[in-house]
Amino acid sequence: MNSEQLLKVENSITNLKNKKSKIYFLVQDTKGNAKASIAYTYRMAHILFESGYNVVILHEKNDYVGVSTWLDSKFMEIPHQSIDGQKLQVAPEDFIVVPELYGFVMSQINNLPCGKIVLTQAYDHILETLQPGQSWSQFGFLKCITTSEQQKEYISNLMKNTSIDVIEPYISDVFKPSEYPANPIVAIHAREQREALNVIKNFYLKFPQYRWITFRDMRGMSEVEFASVLQKSFMSVWIDDTSAYGTFPLESMKCGVPCLGIGPRMIPQWMSEDNGLWISNKNDLSDYIADFLQNWLEDNISENLLNEMKNTIDKLPTAESFKQNVLDKFEGYLDTRLKSFEEQYNKLQTIE
Repeated sequence: MNSEQLLKVENSITNLKNKKSKIYFLVQDTKGNAKASIAYTYRMAHILFESGYNVVILHEKNDYVGVSTWLDSKFMEIPHQSIDGQKLQVAPEDFIVVPELYGFVMSQINNLPCGKIVLTQAYDHILETLQPGQSWSQFGFLKCITTSEQQKEYISNLMKNTSIDVIEPYISDVFKPSEYPANPIVAIHAREQREALNVIKNFYLKFPQYRWITFRDMRGMSEVEFASVLQKSFMSVWIDDTSAYGTFPLESMKCGVPCLGIGPRMIPQWMSEDNGLWISNKNDLSDYIADFLQNWLEDNISENLLNEMKNTIDKLPTAESFKQNVLDKFEGYLDTRLKSFEEQYNKLQTIE
């Protein structure tokens, strides 16, 4: 019996050393709609894939749409696997990365012997699919990756037996300032579409003299089209009170576009009083849009605002630093797993 166990452990050690152990990333199917959290996961997975790791994207249904319609088609080069009606074959040396929203999946894979990591990008969803009193650690999820120090602190107070690492996102280089003057376009991005529509309707009723202003709801665009609309806009509007990181304001800033936003409940680390137009009352949005519009028409935009926007962007992770952070974290996870198998192997040899 020990000889059989030795062979299995030896096989796990070999697979870990040769990058043959699998790293599964479970993703939500957005049906072809752009979503920053999915882009973040794919970027992380693709870095590992390009670096020779055995990466697999897991999805729930066979009719998974994928991300090629709105994100770079290179991400679909990663092997994909459906779990619809199939039993997931996972080896002890493998890892599975599960989003915080999939609490029900955590309970379903409780008995799998692999390494388990929670990927938390939305703190507001952590408890949504967990039963009262349940925690990640009871399902074997002892590691967590999140996107900010604020989320890390919040999660630490809930999931006390799970260690947490921060991998801050980077803003894609497709977002950059336009060479041409801005157009009278307001790019508006809200968690709920009805909120964006209400702001637009409210503005036109309150300020009929500005009906020549165009609002663009930023839903349903590819990343390239999204960036193109931002570059043409003179301002952006952000409504998302449960945002945990806030990519849209940063994408706006990287395009040189000032952002007017409702401060979320969890204030992002990058947010300061001077790098955006942050307000607390949603009912005031129309007034602030009109006020900024008047300043824009009069070429009276604060230089301090523009400088602070640039300073904020300069402090963010680059694509290269994001890549290095991803590799460092996962190499650490794999190395820790390898050492545990080597210790197990040495114990079994002693018994043998």
